Amino acid sequence: MTPMLLAAIALSYLLGSIPFGLLITRASGLGDIRAIGSGSIGATNVLRTGRKGLAAATLFFDAAKGVAAVLIGAHVAGSPGVLACGLAAVVGHLFPVWLGFKGGKGVATGLGVLLAASPLSAAICAVIWLAVAFTTKISSASSLSATLAAPLVVWLMGADANLIVLAAAVAVLLWAKHHANIRRLLAGEEPRIGT
Repeated sequence: MTPMLLAAIALSYLLGSIPFGLLITRASGLGDIRAIGSGSIGATNVLRTGRKGLAAATLFFDAAKGVAAVLIGAHVAGSPGVLACGLAAVVGHLFPVWLGFKGGKGVATGLGVLLAASPLSAAICAVIWLAVAFTTKISSASSLSATLAAPLVVWLMGADANLIVLAAAVAVLLWAKHHANIRRLLAGEEPRIGT
């Protein structure tokens, strides 16, 4: 691994660690987003403030972190760089150095990674998310379904091995981070979108 790639991985992790949900809600006078709802710093929890614009901004910037990391990785080391830097950005969001390694669920950042690496695959996964959300009205079920489908989708799209590994690794991380949501889903206690 070259020094340039190591530097790119570190930069991608630090980008992923930027807690946009927390920064946006604080700048808007809403205080610490971690004190409401699920305590997460992501767009779904920001939406629980009733401020759809802030939730949309959080989604955009969290996804942009993933896009930027993939572009950096591709520039520095091609496909292996995409794998390393995309994964670093997601890990940064999940375990941000700035917040004592307690971050969000990583869905938007994972989407950004996939969007930059394989736009068509990202579009298909977004459609899966929307279809499950429309059917169940449960954000976590939508996220879990889309991330579970992502490795299969990128494989069907003819992606190289690095991207398939990246999609699979992100799916494992996101499912692990959703462990509490999975327990609530199994118990029929997961809140629906808008509640």
